[in-house]
Amino acid sequence: MPGGIDFSSYYGVLSGILAVYGPLLKERFVENLPKTIVCILSGRQDCGLEAELTRAISLELGKPFLELLSSLTSQTCPSRSAELPSFLNSYLRMGDANRTISLQEMVITALSQLPLSGNLVSALSGLVDMTFPPIVTYLTDFLITFIQTPMDYVKLGLQLGIKIPSIDQSGQCQQGDLKQLIMWGMSHNVTWSFGNAILDIFLGPGPAPCYPASNCQNPTGPVSRSLDSSIALDPLTCDRHTLAHFNDTSCPDIIKKGQQGLDPGSTSLLTFCQALSTLSSAQLEQVWSTSCQMVLGVTMPLMQRASCMLEAPLTSPPPRAPSRVARAAVNLNSLACNYGNWSGSGQVDAGLVTLCSENDHDEFVRRVCQNASTMKKLLLDPQNTWLWGYCSNTTQNYVVSQFCRYDMWLAEGVVDPSLVAFCWEQDQERFKALLCDDLNFFVVLYSNPANNWLQPNCTMAPPPVDTNTLVAEECNYASWKDMKQVTMNTVSLCVQYDPQSFIYVVCSNSTFLAALLHIPGLDWVNDYCALNGNAPHTEPPSLFNIQDWCNYQLWGGLMIDSSMVGLCWQQDQLSFSKNVCCNIPLFEQLTLDPQNSWLMSVCSEQDNSLLISQLCHYANWNQPIIVDMTDLAFCAEFDPLNFTRRVCSNRTVLQNLLANLDNTWLLQHCANQTGGAEGNLLGFRPAVQCQYKSWSISIPDQALLALCWDYDQANFVSSICPDAGLLAKLIREPSAVWVGQLCATYTSHISVNGSSSMEGAGAGAGAGQACLVRDIVLRFNWTCSADLTPACSPGASPTMALQMLLRCGVEALSPRLHSVLPQSEKWLVGQASTVVILVAMEENLMTSLPVTENIRLGVLEDVVLYMERESNLENKRVLLQCFGKVLTGLMLTRRDVTSDGFFHIKEYFKIPLASLTEVLRAVDISTVRQILQYFNRNKDALKLSEAYVSTMVSVLFQTQLSKDPSLFPELAPLLGLASPTDIQAFPRLQDNLIVKTTINDNLVHLSLEKRWAFGRWYRQALGPGNITAGGLTVVRDTGNLITCLPFVLFQLLSPAQILDGLDVLLRNPLTLLQQQFVAQSVFGTFRNLTAMQFHRLGNLSCLAEPQNLLLYKDSEVFSGIQDKIRSCAIHGVSLPSNMISSLFLNTSDLKSPGSLSSARLSQLADFLPWLGIDFLQKLNQSQLNLSLPALSAVTFSSAEAAVIVDKLSSNTLFAQGGLQQLGSLVKGVKVETLWSLSSKTLLSSLPAMALPNLTLSPSQANAVASKLWGSVNVTAWLDQVEPLLSSTPLLSLLSQARPLMTNTSSTNTRPWNTQQAQALFQEVMNIKSNLSPQAFLALGTIGPGASCKVLKKLFFSQPSSSSLRSLLVFLREQPVPLHTSLTKCVIEELYKLDLFSNLLGELGAQLALAMTVSTIKKFPSDMMNSLRKMIVQEPRHFLLLPRTKQELLVDKMVQTLEMYTGQYTQEEFQSLGVMATSVVDEMFVQLDRKFLMDSVELLRTLCYSSSKRDLMALILQEPAIFGPVQNWTTAVLNQVDRFIFFLPPDKLKLLPPALLTQGRIERLFQNQRRWEGEEMGALCMAGRDQEEKVALFGREQFLLQYFLGFLTMGRLTAPTLVPSCENLKSTAPSAWSIGSLTGMSNDAFTSCLELIGQDPFLTPYELTVLLKKTNQVYGAVASFPPSVVSRLGRLALQLTVEELGTLRLSELSSVAALGAISTWSTRQLPALFSALLNSTKLSPSQLDSSTLVAIGHIICGISSIEMRTLNAVQFSKAVMWLGHLRLACSEEQLASLVGLLSHDQAFGLISSWGPQVFIEIGVLAAGIPDMSMSALVKEQIEGFSPLAVSLIPPQKFTVVFNQAQINMFSYEQAMAVTPEQRALLSDVQQTALSMVLTPWENRPLDFRGNDANAASQSSGLTLSPSPLCHLLGLLMLLLWLV
Repeated sequence: MPGGIDFSSYYGVLSGILAVYGPLLKERFVENLPKTIVCILSGRQDCGLEAELTRAISLELGKPFLELLSSLTSQTCPSRSAELPSFLNSYLRMGDANRTISLQEMVITALSQLPLSGNLVSALSGLVDMTFPPIVTYLTDFLITFIQTPMDYVKLGLQLGIKIPSIDQSGQCQQGDLKQLIMWGMSHNVTWSFGNAILDIFLGPGPAPCYPASNCQNPTGPVSRSLDSSIALDPLTCDRHTLAHFNDTSCPDIIKKGQQGLDPGSTSLLTFCQALSTLSSAQLEQVWSTSCQMVLGVTMPLMQRASCMLEAPLTSPPPRAPSRVARAAVNLNSLACNYGNWSGSGQVDAGLVTLCSENDHDEFVRRVCQNASTMKKLLLDPQNTWLWGYCSNTTQNYVVSQFCRYDMWLAEGVVDPSLVAFCWEQDQERFKALLCDDLNFFVVLYSNPANNWLQPNCTMAPPPVDTNTLVAEECNYASWKDMKQVTMNTVSLCVQYDPQSFIYVVCSNSTFLAALLHIPGLDWVNDYCALNGNAPHTEPPSLFNIQDWCNYQLWGGLMIDSSMVGLCWQQDQLSFSKNVCCNIPLFEQLTLDPQNSWLMSVCSEQDNSLLISQLCHYANWNQPIIVDMTDLAFCAEFDPLNFTRRVCSNRTVLQNLLANLDNTWLLQHCANQTGGAEGNLLGFRPAVQCQYKSWSISIPDQALLALCWDYDQANFVSSICPDAGLLAKLIREPSAVWVGQLCATYTSHISVNGSSSMEGAGAGAGAGQACLVRDIVLRFNWTCSADLTPACSPGASPTMALQMLLRCGVEALSPRLHSVLPQSEKWLVGQASTVVILVAMEENLMTSLPVTENIRLGVLEDVVLYMERESNLENKRVLLQCFGKVLTGLMLTRRDVTSDGFFHIKEYFKIPLASLTEVLRAVDISTVRQILQYFNRNKDALKLSEAYVSTMVSVLFQTQLSKDPSLFPELAPLLGLASPTDIQAFPRLQDNLIVKTTINDNLVHLSLEKRWAFGRWYRQALGPGNITAGGLTVVRDTGNLITCLPFVLFQLLSPAQILDGLDVLLRNPLTLLQQQFVAQSVFGTFRNLTAMQFHRLGNLSCLAEPQNLLLYKDSEVFSGIQDKIRSCAIHGVSLPSNMISSLFLNTSDLKSPGSLSSARLSQLADFLPWLGIDFLQKLNQSQLNLSLPALSAVTFSSAEAAVIVDKLSSNTLFAQGGLQQLGSLVKGVKVETLWSLSSKTLLSSLPAMALPNLTLSPSQANAVASKLWGSVNVTAWLDQVEPLLSSTPLLSLLSQARPLMTNTSSTNTRPWNTQQAQALFQEVMNIKSNLSPQAFLALGTIGPGASCKVLKKLFFSQPSSSSLRSLLVFLREQPVPLHTSLTKCVIEELYKLDLFSNLLGELGAQLALAMTVSTIKKFPSDMMNSLRKMIVQEPRHFLLLPRTKQELLVDKMVQTLEMYTGQYTQEEFQSLGVMATSVVDEMFVQLDRKFLMDSVELLRTLCYSSSKRDLMALILQEPAIFGPVQNWTTAVLNQVDRFIFFLPPDKLKLLPPALLTQGRIERLFQNQRRWEGEEMGALCMAGRDQEEKVALFGREQFLLQYFLGFLTMGRLTAPTLVPSCENLKSTAPSAWSIGSLTGMSNDAFTSCLELIGQDPFLTPYELTVLLKKTNQVYGAVASFPPSVVSRLGRLALQLTVEELGTLRLSELSSVAALGAISTWSTRQLPALFSALLNSTKLSPSQLDSSTLVAIGHIICGISSIEMRTLNAVQFSKAVMWLGHLRLACSEEQLASLVGLLSHDQAFGLISSWGPQVFIEIGVLAAGIPDMSMSALVKEQIEGFSPLAVSLIPPQKFTVVFNQAQINMFSYEQAMAVTPEQRALLSDVQQTALSMVLTPWENRPLDFRGNDANAASQSSGLTLSPSPLCHLLGLLMLLLWLV
């Protein structure tokens, strides 16, 4: 149609159709049209006549309509273009940028010729102001009427075509794209703000034009700067299988509104939705498909170039794609991003690298960032240096590990400066350390001048700290108890900043100094003390001048050393704050250095009050003076109230300050502060006061000139700069010279960028015109955010100019539009803009529109606002789980992260724990990296729960890591948070070098359990064959992981492999089993080890066989071996006796102790305890005095220490600080000596008495405590006396209670025991009867002394969850155990609350285990799991429970947690922790054998009952484990270790004799004793009864005696094997035969006499024989010196009464040794007491508290009459120790002792005793008279110790305690009731007792059975009928018979 458009065909068709179907149109055709269209589109044939009419009209009009569209678009195609644009493309920049269009030319020409004078602009502005509101109103009504309904249809179509992802039933969700995110937001009240985005899309600036004179280059490939491929958009195709469900659209809501009579918005839309609702899924898909094809057919002529191409020559017809494809970009790999070619020799274009990084992010990261060789090549091009930052954002750890390889830098000698900058930023700590420590590295780096910017602070000056505080914390010499914790830095600090105290406390104390000198690296301290011991300390002269060093004016632009910054802050804070903190440029410059990051806190948190007073002199500002702008800014910010009142409100001051042109900001600031209206700058109105025309007559002052420029720039420039005359007048004034410079700059800018830009716009754009667009914007005073430079550049098209003009005009009118539109219409506009965006995104042929790039920030900002206000966590979950990938893709810009880049990442840490797993599983790798980055930076501030972190770590390691192994280096910081289960579930990445290297680097920071888990994980890829065939370097190749392997694999290492990889092995914490294996492999194989190798082996030498070490006895390395063995002895390592004797004691000089030099004695100091008392007694005073520093650090027994102390000079003891010199020898000081010392001397010696390896005897502790607490100054000495608080008698404390409580701040942090805390708390209540929860918490360690009544009141005063939690945390964190009465009260009261289940996790193990099993068994699985976790974390309290309760508790737990069925797995075993061995036997026997083999060393640390020991013995002999014992080897025995004592004697006999040498047996004994000395073993042994202990010892004894030949005739030749004292110390005296003991030499026997006397397993016969041996050595009993008596121990039990009477008991050490024995007969006790009185020449009334403490069990040898003569006060101070003994006193004796306690000067009347007194007196409470005991109340009964309950005579127990009092018993008290006591109880009393043992049960129950039947109770508690049941049964039977 060349002549135009012919409409006649349309008229003809319409006329024919209307003639035929006219009648139908008169009825309801239009109303039913939507329904009819739906029916037609669905393909149905029964739609009626209306449908046929519609189908006919569409068929007849379709073809002409398409021709019409083609005709319209063809009119816009210029014939000269080779590539013809479409109608829309011609305006929307979708074709050639160089063509011209007549319409644009006409408009631009008109605008350029329009005289925009001031009057015309004002007139046009007034016209717009007048006509804009009515026009907007009219257009809005038009839009609502004619556009809303079509928009609704489009929206509905989008809802059907864009299927929004949702979470399915399994919790999974597919990742949605950007379109789906926007659609989801529209249906979830997300307010999308796309107004500005639409302007950027359709009216934004295009690419800068290229013209012949320019330097730009035409791109050779795609130049689209699209975002990450993760946000690529999937096009909406016509595929009918991708539709959303009907219910996911807005139709259901529209139909619902119509049914309810509400306005659905559009009647036609309602009809349309109703029609859609009747369709099946297939029909709905058909409707969609047909509609989609129709829309494509209609839009094709508008959007494609086909219509224009009709006039262009075509070589071939354009192909027609069957469907649209994704337009994430053209396939970059097929076009340009062929990464495989990048590693070749050719150069890669830098622009291509940029293109691929932005459009192919994931593949780029994988192929470039994770490929070191490719990245190195690309970085050779300087244009690619941005790759450092880009790749570090995604794979930081990998890039650092590959490029920051400083050893390679040294080898190459040349380093790229960009690489230096990168490594400094990313790896600063390691970089700096190497730079400061390695001179070669320093030279290589600074050989390139480009690296001179790098100025590290190698002085390592720390940030400014408060030296006084640091000295107070670190130089607390009393706290240096454990010398292992004292570091060289600490000592250096104290020497430098606390020299006087250091010299006084350390240098003057030889003991302290000797202990300090044992620390490596502190040898210089001895020289320091020698030089400064008597010299007064003088301060060094000051060399620091503030004015010279802290010249802040010179700091700008210079690199200031961080140490200087810190120094100036310390010395010159006032000036520093003003010149640095308040100088933003300088502050920002300094904080660029990470070492100055502390400035951010000190400058933000400083107290500015002093600065305000010195800078803000408001009174002086009334005068015309110049005030520094920085001072003004400081006062305005930090003193706003005064500044507003005295400056902003004072016009005189304000005008004076405005004289400085830098202060014009005050106008806006004061307007804001005084609440001025918008545009009112304190009266300054530019339109009124800036009369530029009048300035040619009267020049304005400088203030007005500056104000007009600041607030009226557009008019200022347009009025002043073109007026040459006015400008000349202004620049003559000195204050206005800047105006000339400003105008010159502006004119130059226009001349360069302006004139040629309009050359193609027509004749009207003259050459002299600067830039039409900018000129119009300035004249109309529009505020435009668009950059006008492209429109003003040479070659700019008219289209671009018109677009910029429209863009600015729309922006200027937007605020007016916003103020005119109603809220509902604003919402419509927002919806319309969102729909436009979606349509633009969906249309395949509009891809050149930068939609995604322009809406990115808008989407992010709108999502942020939604996240902030949305409270529905489920919606947030959907957003994060289904759209996390697209959000992260939007967040990641080209090469950096936005300032609020973590906005949605933060929300992942708010996801409910129940949903966290599914959400984190769904996130993509980019999001995971962002989550990790945010977590690592903010983990402390996030304060996440342990469960949250555990879940997060599990998902990341088990799910995300398998998706992308390159994620592992970034997960490395979380390795410490991963559970062993997580670690073992790692994907199979053992062969991945990055993964293995990362694990090796982090293993050292992990716990032993996690290291073992890594070993089990690594073994999956490392079998036995890999180790044996791995070659010599297998240890070094594997790295630290080799030490984590299970021992079954570790033991396959050959000695050569071990020696080659020794450095790897020794830098890891090897287990004892591994150390043993390494030592035996190396020392047993190699016979020529060098001194260096011995040095590397370190303490492993102590695990070698002695004969292997003796090979080097005559070599130069032997002294080094001795040093290592000596070091082991110092650190408490158990050594075989023959190693000690052969290496140290078998020397001739030891036969003459008195001739040893002091140096030799000091060298032997650690082995003197092995030589015994006789050897020590032969030493002289001079030897000991000179060797005292070395001796004071050795652990001696009390008797040995007493021998040494007795030989020391008395001057040493009584001198000031004398006791401190003794160190551990203090335990040998006589009690009598301690009493004779002054309080001052004792006080100064307390630090030595509190050493960790020192245990004072009860008598010594009582003497010191009584002496110090008897002083009136004790309240001021609490810091010093704290180590002895646990030994302080209650009576001593009561006398000081009131002074102590006057200053609770010094009292509430001390570790008071229960009775002390109760006494102090009672004093608090006397002062203040009512306590608030806050006041109670402030009591600190006194709080546990509260009564149940007070606690109950506290619980119910504020019964909120938070308040109760704070109270429970307070109780849980107390430093001492809580009393049973307190735990019982807490449980009983909390159990009544509905919040109990929520508070369970806050109880802690001690409180939780106070619950009875009958209560715990009611727990659901979640509560039981909480209890399990508490016990695992605090196992000690579980081990303190009775064995039967342990087993019943665990039985109920495994039932509730469903662990009973099948194999007892590793996960179940580890989850139970300390409870794992308390399961029933049937479950234990199902233990996973593979786990057992891998974890034998772990299993050896646990506690086993007798039945479990038998089971373990059987399991160890299974073929799959170690097999029959006769086949066991040395390696097996090393693993079995102490488990060997689980074997019965008949199996022990079968062990290979060659394995059980004397040295091996000693090690087995030592390992068993070491386990018993650890907390687990000690508590385990404490829970065993005597019979079980004897049975276990029997197996130990059998093993030794059988394999050493004592039980087999003929095994050894005569003479019989006789042990040395060293042998006895390594094993036990009772393990040897009595014949071998009596055959010992006299020296050996006397050396071990104390050890023999303390052996609990010697039988009476053996004791008798050994006593005879003692008589043979020392003669008659009467001649035994006190030192011998103190060592007799249980041997004294065999003395006759007469012999006991002849003992010399003049020293309390002898008395205490005998008083500690509990098995004296009733005839022996009186004889011992008589011997005491005879020896001391004292009467009973003269005995002091220390003597009474030493008497111990002998107190029952005092007659009841003599007891009444004892000093009541002294006895009350001793009762603290006596009350914990199981005394064998008669009832009459106990009553006499109670009489002493109830004395007025003691505790007073029994009725007045509180629970603290009952706790203090312990078993003596059993002697309370019947009447007083029967009157005891609940609080008093709670103080009864269980031992006291058991000692009450049965007849008395029945009489004094009624059922109500019995019901008050605690569980422990009820358990202590003996069978004899219970047998005499009445039925009612027995019922009350049973109810205590099993509360809340229907029937009484007692489960205090033995271990043998404990397992049978797993299915439930065994109940038995009470006698009352039998009686009732008999009565019923009689009634029936009658």
